[in-house]
Amino acid sequence: MTTTAVKPTKARVTPAHAVKDMWIITKRNLRRFIRMPQLLLVATVQPVMFLLLFNYVFGGAIGIPGVPYIDFLLPGILVQTVMFGATNTATGLTEDLAAGVIDRFRSLPMARGAVLAGRTLADLVRSGAVNTLMIFVGYIIGFRPSGIPQLVLGLILALMFGYSMSWVFAAVGLLARTPEAAQSASFLLVFPFVFASSVFVPVQTMPGWLQVFAENQPVSVLATTVRGLTIGVEALPSGKTIEGMILLSIAWIIAIFVVASPLSVNIYRRIFS
Repeated sequence: MTTTAVKPTKARVTPAHAVKDMWIITKRNLRRFIRMPQLLLVATVQPVMFLLLFNYVFGGAIGIPGVPYIDFLLPGILVQTVMFGATNTATGLTEDLAAGVIDRFRSLPMARGAVLAGRTLADLVRSGAVNTLMIFVGYIIGFRPSGIPQLVLGLILALMFGYSMSWVFAAVGLLARTPEAAQSASFLLVFPFVFASSVFVPVQTMPGWLQVFAENQPVSVLATTVRGLTIGVEALPSGKTIEGMILLSIAWIIAIFVVASPLSVNIYRRIFS
């Protein structure tokens, strides 16, 4: 007895059907978080631990003139959280690959990009929930934003940055093909950007050769922008304006998305063509 491989169904997909397919995949991934609450628990505990440990263990040794350390730290933690959250796109895709879920999707008359878009949107929703909790925890331990509208805008910028990075890690996951390789590759990419940044300490405290990278890479740009919005322009480096930092942040978000999203879709199509 012989079996034939399942080939992807060729069908013309309209934009309306593509949006519907994307929404269905998004709901499918969100239901997975609900049915496996340990996934959301792990995603929540890690950033809360970072916030508490850095605030209470290192906060006393890291002096920020005129600014309580929790006010300096939390905006950076919001950016760090969406960056780490974006890595789940890579591991989630590889888990679906290993389980044969993507092969089942290929046999259906659906938009190919819906698999990736649904995955990244679900991770965006999860990041929004985790960051909302982070703000709540931060408020309990002393974080005081300068205003609610500014805080909301900062949160939106952080989430949009996380969404654009999800497309980067979608490509990483498709190339890695296994959850273990995807996780290792993701953390190799994340750690230099998160820890050589202004998330935890001012860039000015770093060695001169490192400051050039740390000040201009996207994690620092987003952390500085969110910080300037949430605690005031006095938190910005000398010569920087909040308007300029917002525009620079948006430019990074758009640039990453414009490069990473078609790259991920092309890798997906090439692998499964």
